[in-house]
Amino acid sequence: MDPHTMDDLGNKLQRANRNTLSDLLARTRDRMPNKFALAYNNHRVTYEQLDDVVNQTAHAFLENGIKKGDMVTVMSKNSLDFVVVNFALTRIGAVMIPINYMLKEEDVQYIIEHAEVTGFIASEEYAPVLDRAAGGYSGKITHRYLMDVDASYTVSDHLSTWETLAHIRKDQPTYFVEAELDDEDLAHVLYTSGTESRPKGVMLSHKSLVSEYVSCIIDGKMDTNDIAIHALPLYHSAQLHVFLGPSIYLGSSGIILGQANPQIILQTIEEQKATQLFCPPTVWIGLLRHPDFDKRDLSSLEKCYYGAAIMPMEILKELSERLPQAKFWNFYGQTEVAPLATALQPEDQLRKLGSAGTPSLNVQTRIVDEEDHEVPRNEIGEIVHRTPHAMKGYLHDPEKTAEAFRNGWFHSGDLGVMDEEGYITIIDRKKDMINTGGVNVSSREVEETIYQMIGVSEVAVISIPDPYWIEAVTAIIVPKDGVQLTEDEVISFCKSKLSTFKVPKYVDFTESLPKNPSGKVLKRSLRDQYQTLSEK
Repeated sequence: MDPHTMDDLGNKLQRANRNTLSDLLARTRDRMPNKFALAYNNHRVTYEQLDDVVNQTAHAFLENGIKKGDMVTVMSKNSLDFVVVNFALTRIGAVMIPINYMLKEEDVQYIIEHAEVTGFIASEEYAPVLDRAAGGYSGKITHRYLMDVDASYTVSDHLSTWETLAHIRKDQPTYFVEAELDDEDLAHVLYTSGTESRPKGVMLSHKSLVSEYVSCIIDGKMDTNDIAIHALPLYHSAQLHVFLGPSIYLGSSGIILGQANPQIILQTIEEQKATQLFCPPTVWIGLLRHPDFDKRDLSSLEKCYYGAAIMPMEILKELSERLPQAKFWNFYGQTEVAPLATALQPEDQLRKLGSAGTPSLNVQTRIVDEEDHEVPRNEIGEIVHRTPHAMKGYLHDPEKTAEAFRNGWFHSGDLGVMDEEGYITIIDRKKDMINTGGVNVSSREVEETIYQMIGVSEVAVISIPDPYWIEAVTAIIVPKDGVQLTEDEVISFCKSKLSTFKVPKYVDFTESLPKNPSGKVLKRSLRDQYQTLSEK
């Protein structure tokens, strides 16, 4: 056979059997074009309408020169356009990089430079942040688009380099964009702080994400009749890839909220008869403590999920009592596995209280020692996984990638135990990661910031239990001789240097830090010593 014919046949076969994010939406549209897909504010779209605007946006991107492999940042609070952009970029093979809008400009600048970004897509609120962050960027931003505005929007002078999505897609066709894509192609790069002071770019392929969606659907007992609330930030892998993505895959319905406001969430459950809700523990606590909790009709809520941080056992018991018709799931994982790794089923919530559950459908999990040998049941070790969910690696960082995948397993950095039945309980974060309000904070980064204060001799940053944040960033400081420091001074200094969620919630001063014979600070001893600090 002629080589050109062989190449053409290969391309046709690749299109016929591929399974990308783009294909998921297209198939759902074909199955149920008139099904209610998503609502945002007063706007509701069917799957046909959603797919049409995705195609128009994808055609506009192609016409404007965005191509396969281009790195494009997206910075916005939740909206319908966020979802459209997600599928439009992946439909043409561009790589979406959602950015946490709470980051300081220095962190945003690092991501832009590290990922070698060529395009910006943002809401009006965050477009200036991207512009300022790119001020010293040596690369070139060739595309800037404003989202979440209609076709009549007039771009202001300070955003003169930006076009609106509504304008560029207005007259574009709605037919499917036939791009040359493969399941192994890169779809998203999600930046996570990890345990170092600089964020790492987690590269997730279409294959990684689709296999993870299947695990979420099966282990979360999701189905087409679900009406889900998408309230947590879509820049985060939990809301984007554990709930929104699987919902689109199934063809269920969703309500997008701009923020996780307890009053609005409770109102939406009642008005939309929502059946599914995911929240990290801090938001579940906010719902429980809100005066509307007992005033709203929440009887439609059937499937409740928590994750991103450890749920206090007493809060879980209270939720079960006050929402007796609802079933609860605990989802545990890391961005590097897209992010679901294990799940605790409703029937096990009280029987295995505090557990992260068992490995998900497409995940194999072990607990290993420092030499990567599997430890006996009920012994502490590092949690490692083998799964098609796993990332392709860390962007531009082969050394950290090799370390994370040593001996053919992804090393989570979390310490845990597995009992005789295969249930995993998280014991600690291997490198003193602090998970506050569902967001990871590097203790080292906060320490290095505090060390910049002239009067600081030593500092250790730890997590302590907190009734709202679950884990609160806490700084224990040894001042220099003769120096008087105050909590307000330390917090004010940190606010000037760090993103808000990284600023210590508590500060205490001491004459010395506990250390082992080699001089290493014993943070576990500090956590034991200060665990009741939040109660004072």
